Amino acid sequence: MMIKKQIVLFFALFLGLIISAVAQPELSPERKLAVDSLALEKVKDLSKYISMIGDKKTPFSEANRAIDRAMELFMDGSQMGVSSVNRKEIKYYPVRKYLERLMALNYQRVTISWYNIQYISDLQRQPDGKYVGVITIYQKFEGVTKEGMKYVDTTKKDITVYVERKKTQINGREIGYWDVMLGDIRVSETKRG
Repeated sequence: MMIKKQIVLFFALFLGLIISAVAQPELSPERKLAVDSLALEKVKDLSKYISMIGDKKTPFSEANRAIDRAMELFMDGSQMGVSSVNRKEIKYYPVRKYLERLMALNYQRVTISWYNIQYISDLQRQPDGKYVGVITIYQKFEGVTKEGMKYVDTTKKDITVYVERKKTQINGREIGYWDVMLGDIRVSETKRG
């Protein structure tokens, strides 16, 4: 009896995935270009927020607002990888915790810049109808202590991007649109300088 229930549950879930995928329209080549552009723009926005949050000259209230704005870019449950040339281990934190830790770093001055932002994995349609891709960036981190000691590293990071069809109400009409959200940010390599 238990196996029969599991089989019925499996088929119900499978049927739900098929219906969900059928309900999601294909991403046309023209729309894909617009979505790609939006995804890259969101990554650039995140870069600006991270730079602002890490900058010790940014007032506390402004840094907190930047954290809130940055969180709006992410899927719930997303994590950020943190690495150092001084250790092999990569630690992953929920995005908000990462941003709060960044704001509290014990440096006199922090400079963070992102460059060479590009897609490394084209958007691929998933069984549930969403699209998933990966954008890679290079992050240069510079921290200077009160004593003038300097820590510098460059980290290659891969950002998972999710694209899905959503609906909203405008003047009583239901309008469909493609939304882009950022997911986990994984560290792929870290080196000095």
